[in-house]
Amino acid sequence: MCGRENQPDEAAVSEALEAANRSDWQMKMVFTTGEVAEVCRISQQTVIRCFDSGKLKGFRVPGSKFRRIPRESLVDFMKAHKIPLENLDSGRKRVLVVDDDADILAMLESILSRDGRFEVKSASNGFDAGALSKEFRPDIVLLDYMLPDINGNVVCQRIRGDKDLADTKIIIVSGAVDPTEVKRLREAGADAFIKKPFDMNQLISSMTELLSK
Repeated sequence: MCGRENQPDEAAVSEALEAANRSDWQMKMVFTTGEVAEVCRISQQTVIRCFDSGKLKGFRVPGSKFRRIPRESLVDFMKAHKIPLENLDSGRKRVLVVDDDADILAMLESILSRDGRFEVKSASNGFDAGALSKEFRPDIVLLDYMLPDINGNVVCQRIRGDKDLADTKIIIVSGAVDPTEVKRLREAGADAFIKKPFDMNQLISSMTELLSK
């Protein structure tokens, strides 16, 4: 693996510091070469060689020589070289995606699963969303407002009425909700609202911000 080396004992990070780093890594989207070295338990020079040879995809910070590695590229690199994902997978957040559009469901499941920070399940109607919420106990729900059986505000109310889901965050994702309805959704328990079509980076940023609270 592009000259993988064992990290010397004197350079090993203490258990307490490593645990703190893991917490940060769970929500991190872009990594430095030093952070990649810690996650993969290899030397920073090995990381740099892999980056420079193109085996680890990333980019340089404009106007500098600093290398940066997006999370998705790091996950692909770790899988390709059979490096355990435990540091990134530890404490993965559970995401329930609720939407009656099969294409949107497939897209969100694919992107969020590849991200490495999330465990994802999906539902296409309010009834299934309610059942999965009890079983899966999501950390966050991405909820379409207009569902075929019930509206999003009803789902919000049911989640908020379940003491086992008291800490679950809810983001309403919809293309047809007026400001008055957004206010009602927030009163029903929604934490945030994102309008379709949405930018995926914006959505993930909103998710991580809510999950960090």
